[in-house]
Amino acid sequence: MVNSELKNKVALITGANKGLGLEMSRQLGQHGLTILIAARNLEAAKTAATNLHNEGISAQAIALDITDSTQIQSAFQEISNSFGKLDILINNAGVFLDGDWLTSNASSVSINIIRETFNTNFFALIELTQVLLPLILKSPSGRIVNMSSIEGSLTLHATPNSPTYDSKPFAYNASKAAVNAFTIHLAHELRNTPVKINSAHPGWVKTELGGEGAMMDIAEGAKTGVELAMLPDDGPSGGFFHLGEPVPW
Repeated sequence: MVNSELKNKVALITGANKGLGLEMSRQLGQHGLTILIAARNLEAAKTAATNLHNEGISAQAIALDITDSTQIQSAFQEISNSFGKLDILINNAGVFLDGDWLTSNASSVSINIIRETFNTNFFALIELTQVLLPLILKSPSGRIVNMSSIEGSLTLHATPNSPTYDSKPFAYNASKAAVNAFTIHLAHELRNTPVKINSAHPGWVKTELGGEGAMMDIAEGAKTGVELAMLPDDGPSGGFFHLGEPVPW
């Protein structure tokens, strides 16, 4: 039975036409939320929304290249006109351009790759969040989830024998560490509001990014983002989590 309170909630997930974004959309939609499937390719978003609709989920497609300021403003207007608020934003869209996970390239990665990585993973994420924040503040229980990565943990990168110690693709890792900093700062700024913002490490998941050698299936990988999107009013804000457990910064 769908909770009537959840049925009135609206969630926007970026990069939601496939992989973790699609699965988080599915899991949130199963709780009765209206899901906005955001993707650069509108037709891909429409296909994903139709497939979810066929599963009994309320889903709508929205064209959103998060690196395009015009499309971000259009998304704001569309959500404002249709719903008047936004309850959940999951910043899921991202890129990995370093080459491979076991590279150590801080001395050689090109500035262009660093810039392109940060443009999508960091600057676009911030711009989208800032533009949509007035709508999130209109929600009685706004939630922002930044899909980060354990690769963004400076503590683990500096700790020999940690899970990420020998994984040093600089552009990607630095972008996720920067996202974590944004999470901490925005959570502090919004600490006296109902909005909660957290970073999520989904795990090593069998997606295009994670590869077939990953340890977790997509359904399991989606759980952390979904849990943070549906935090109760007494839940944490300004944290970094994986399946309910804190990840070191």
